[in-house]
Amino acid sequence: MRTLDTSLSDVLASPGTIGVLLVDAVSGLTYAAAGDRTAVGSGEALSELAELVADGLHQAGADGELESIVVTGRRRHHIVQVVPRQGDPLLLAVVVDRERTNLALAMRETATHAENLLA
Repeated sequence: MRTLDTSLSDVLASPGTIGVLLVDAVSGLTYAAAGDRTAVGSGEALSELAELVADGLHQAGADGELESIVVTGRRRHHIVQVVPRQGDPLLLAVVVDRERTNLALAMRETATHAENLLA
């Protein structure tokens, strides 16, 4: 099994990636980080965001569980991908530079990294 640091370094090597964070989705505990951590934010804030979005989807009648969250800004895209596991899920948060990154490709790569993270 690969180490978390190696896995996050691989994510950080993706074109335009500024920062990466892996957190517990329920507690907000940060397990690992790479790159510019201030760009990604805190684990607690990511956990609260995921809970808020999941609750909103549930209240709106959406079936299933939250898969990902994408927030776009003028300079950066923030991608939060849920990493399912036994017990509480994890959140893989990736921040990419908008000018140097194709959002669709970044989302796909983030999902692939999330699938391989605990493999």
